[in-house]
Amino acid sequence: MFTGIIEELGSIRQVTTVRDGARLEVSARNVLEDLKSGDSIAVNGVCLTAVNQGPDWFAADISAETLQRTSLKQACVGTRVNLERPLTLSSRLGGHIVQGHVDGTGQLIEARPVGEGWVVSIGFPAEIAHYLVEKGSITVDGISLTIAALSQNRFEVAIIPHTWQVTNLSTLDRGAIVNLEVDLIAKYVERMMQVKSNQPQDYLTLEKLAEMGY
Repeated sequence: MFTGIIEELGSIRQVTTVRDGARLEVSARNVLEDLKSGDSIAVNGVCLTAVNQGPDWFAADISAETLQRTSLKQACVGTRVNLERPLTLSSRLGGHIVQGHVDGTGQLIEARPVGEGWVVSIGFPAEIAHYLVEKGSITVDGISLTIAALSQNRFEVAIIPHTWQVTNLSTLDRGAIVNLEVDLIAKYVERMMQVKSNQPQDYLTLEKLAEMGY
């Protein structure tokens, strides 16, 4: 579990194709302080497992499915990546609950300066549209952001100077593919409504409240 608050901007130093997947080596420093083999780490919002490490790098294996579903299939030497270690029970939840399970990929439409910050517009796939709400949470390449504006096939997020400087957003070109993870709560609500619609109406309704005198 993560928060979407990026700890460090790393870079890909090696990509090795292996059977049914790939292995990434990522240059980093801060996230290595207490990292051990087998620990989880979010790389551009994708929860991976560290399998090896050195004084200034770690390695993680990527399955074929993860390559297919995320932007990591385009990773190459020099690519800047957002890094975050998992949330601990004593950590502050500065962003929102992030699983590191990508729901789909979006495309950077534009990034325009507004005042001292930036407004970034991102196109999203139709299958996640019903999870997105204005002022709701969205994870973009592992960054916890708030949707400032929403239309049928794109949303906008306002980026403060600090976030622009410490994440990969400033390195992305127009058309770049980004990983998107919707708010976990929205997915649970959807599932509960689906289950309830197939069961007897044994929960509170306006009619039942009226019958009880409310």
